[in-house]
Order: sequence, then structure tokens, then C-alpha cells
Amino acid sequence: MTLELDRSRLRRAKVAVGVTFAANGLAYAGWLGRAPAARDDLGLSPAGFGLLLLCLSAAAIAWVPLAGPLVHRAGAARAVLAGSTALALGLIGLAVGAYAASVPLAGVGLVLVGVGNSTWDVAMNVEGAAVERSLRRTVMPRFHAGFSLGTVAGAGLSAAAAAAGVSLSVQLAGTAVLTGGAMVVTVRRFLPHPAPPPGGRQPPRVRQAWRTPRTLLIGLVMLGFGFTEGTANDWLAIGLVDDYRAGETVAATAFGAFVAAMTVARFFGGVAIERWGRVTVLRLTAGSGVLGLLLVVVGAGVPVALAGAVFWGAGASLGFPIGMSAAADDPVRAAVDVSVAGAIGYGAFLAGPPLIGFLAGRFGVLHAMLAVLVALGLGVAASGAARPASR
Repeated sequence: MTLELDRSRLRRAKVAVGVTFAANGLAYAGWLGRAPAARDDLGLSPAGFGLLLLCLSAAAIAWVPLAGPLVHRAGAARAVLAGSTALALGLIGLAVGAYAASVPLAGVGLVLVGVGNSTWDVAMNVEGAAVERSLRRTVMPRFHAGFSLGTVAGAGLSAAAAAAGVSLSVQLAGTAVLTGGAMVVTVRRFLPHPAPPPGGRQPPRVRQAWRTPRTLLIGLVMLGFGFTEGTANDWLAIGLVDDYRAGETVAATAFGAFVAAMTVARFFGGVAIERWGRVTVLRLTAGSGVLGLLLVVVGAGVPVALAGAVFWGAGASLGFPIGMSAAADDPVRAAVDVSVAGAIGYGAFLAGPPLIGFLAGRFGVLHAMLAVLVALGLGVAASGAARPASR
């Protein structure tokens, strides 16, 4: 399908993918703002709750490479529907577990959330890349901006529910019904899943994709920029409170500046990519990330740190969207390559928080965040792999 053949179909598919990214952000982040309530309902210590969260992160990372073959065989629409259904069931399991104070049931729910989110994530990125190829325009960053807006909506939903005295279980059940039902309608507007031509090229097996240098290097790009994003998500506000002695309002403002800058950069990043190319944009954004990190770490005062949060957010914004587009350059390999590169990239969100926490215990939070420089250096070193692949 090309832009000339069916403009209206492509427009509908573009809107549908944007809604899918936003709904994924809302579903995944909608309960995280109520994490303290989940911990209290389950009667867990901070350490115990951290172990419970491993059910989610470990399941998500382990399932990402398996999601690719599923997306290739079933198509993005069916895979998104399957993933959103699994995530919705997981949220309901977590809701029941919290209501019954059952840690095992909550753990099973989080495993389903991790598996469902990985399937949903790979499928929506494969569909986003297909829409991008058909439009012949760079739109993947805007899809990821939609995800960011979804996470903001999820956080707002959590805050409103908490303020209104809505229980965690009711909120989770409502979120599950809302997002799961929305996907039933939305995936009908996806592009049709093309049947492979007889005797045509076949996608690689997952094991083969793990031995493809370009796919692995794209994964390293996503790992470096994902670590950059994840470190700010987890530690920026804490760093301002601990090392700058700022109040929680100022710390939240810094985090908000980071998220806002990242979202704005994703909305307008496609223009920069089309003008200068993926590799140049990756290197420019890495420079912005380095500048932002140094402004936060230097300890020159809260206003300088707030400015640093803006540059840091812009610097972290485009690594994942560019990586997903690059991994999906070849339509035949797209699903498998996206899943393998994504598995490497999401490793940053699994390993990053404990690594920074370990370093913070020795050197303080601000100095620990200097590890981002190593991650960005890795992403820049591998950035050449993001050039469009010849097919």
C-alpha cells in the first residue's frame, strides 16, 4: 500500500497507531502512580515490593524476543489485541491481589502485565514503522510522543483517583476495561497484514537475529538512550531532594521539565530526522543529553539544574523512536528485529535503577548519574547502524 493508493486508509491507520501508543502509556503508567497504595495493600516492605516488581520487569524483558515471531505470524493488529488483553487481565489480577492482600496473585498479575506490554509494544512499533514507510515521512517520534502523553494521563488519572478516595483495585479494573476496550476498536483501523508471497524471503529466526550485527548495534543505541531516559525517570527528582536540598515541589517540577522536553522533542523530531538523517540527530541529541546531565550534576544551583533537566529530556527523546524505525527498515525482518533490538534496549530499564542505586550508595546520587555519560557514549558509538538499511 502506498500513500497515492489510499490516503484516507493511511490517515486512519496513523491516528489508530497514535491512539495505541497513548493507550499503552496510560495502561502501563496508570497504576505506577499508586505504587505506594499497592505496597500498603499487600503489606510489603520496600525491599519486598521491589522484589514483586521484578515479576513485571523480568517477564517483560524475557518476552520481548518472543513477541517478534508472534507479530510476524499473526499481524500487528491481532498481536496488539492479544497484548492489550493480557495486560488488562494482569491489571485485574493485580487489583484482586491488592484487594485480597494476596502477594502471589499480585505477582501473577504483574507477570501478565509484563508479557502483555511487551507484545503490545513490539506490535505497535512494527505497525508504526509500516505506516511510516507507507507515508514516506518520519512519524515514529510522534507516536512515541503519544506514549509519553499517555503516561502523563496515567499519572493524572492516578492522582485524581487518589484524591477522590478511589481504591487502587477499582482504579486498576477501570483502567483495564478502558484500555482493553479501546484496543478492540482501534486495531480495526490498522493496515492489513500482508500475506508472505509464495517462495518469497522468510524472516530470520530469533536466534539468527541475535547474530545480526546491525540489529545488535541498534539495540545498543536503544540501550544507551534508554539508560539515559530511565536514569532521569528514576533518580532526577531524588537527586534534587538529596543533593540540592530542594523541596518535593521543586523536584517534581524538574521531572516535569524533563518529561515535557522529551515529549516536545519527539513531536518535532521527525522534521530534524528528515533534514539531517538519523545518525546526525542521534549525535546531536546525545550532545544535548551530556550538556543537560552536566548542568544537573555540577551543583551550580536549582535554576541551572532545571535548565539541565530540559536539555537532558531533549537528549533522551529520540534514541528509542529512531532505533525502532531502524530495526524495522526491512518489512520482512521487522517484527523479529524490533523484538531483538527492543530486548537489548529495555535491558537499560531493568539494570539501570539498581546500578545507579549501588553507585549512589558510594558516591551520592548526582555523581552516580555520571554513569549516563558511558551509556550515551555507547549509543553514539553504535549510532552508525541506524542508517537506512539496503534491502
